[in-house]
Amino acid sequence: MANKIRVTVWNEYRHEKESDIVRGVYPQGIHSAIKEGLDNEYTVQVATLDEPENGLSEAKLNETDVLIWWGHKAHGDVSDDTVQRVYDRVLKGMGLIVLHSGHFSKIFKKLMGTSCDLKWREADEKERIWVVSPGHPIAEGIGEYIELEAEEMYGEHFDIPEPEELIMVSWFEGGEVFRSGCTFTRGQGRIFYFRPGHETYPTYYNEEIRRVIRNAVHWAKPTTREYPKYGNHKMLESIKNKF
Repeated sequence: MANKIRVTVWNEYRHEKESDIVRGVYPQGIHSAIKEGLDNEYTVQVATLDEPENGLSEAKLNETDVLIWWGHKAHGDVSDDTVQRVYDRVLKGMGLIVLHSGHFSKIFKKLMGTSCDLKWREADEKERIWVVSPGHPIAEGIGEYIELEAEEMYGEHFDIPEPEELIMVSWFEGGEVFRSGCTFTRGQGRIFYFRPGHETYPTYYNEEIRRVIRNAVHWAKPTTREYPKYGNHKMLESIKNKF
């Protein structure tokens, strides 16, 4: 049997400790709900912000094929050393799935090279997430759309580079639309940004949302190709007619 994909679910784990509302939705933390949706198919571990090295030591990252990232209120508390470790691993092939407000994380902004800013509103709005690339493996098993009864609104313009693939687009009850499922490649690493998941809504218990995340993990897993060699390079053949 092939080895299972090794997944690390990273979460700030601050809201759940400080807010009765959030704790009521995710009593064991957002990371636990995400992990629950992955456990049967992957080897899953969790990491949180307040652990040593923000939970993402070099050893832990070396045991990670795909990293899932949820952050919101404490982006600035993630150390630059941690960000650099994650960045280096992505370039060398580790997959990265950035969820919801992780769009403003240091690591996502570093990888995108833009502000990653957007419009937002909390008004318990219906969200309809339309699949616009139905043949993509991340959309496998999903119908024409996913409907969430209530979510936080994210609206365009979303200041990211042009996605390599646009998988999903959200419509909100208040009228806005948003590029809610986007893929990118940096170095040898695959990145998927997936919009839904505000901390006061039970989004990560939704089976269709969990299916998308599982699909994305499989899509983002590293290839077996060796990392390229850079720097000064000896010639493969003799160079003739030099003068």
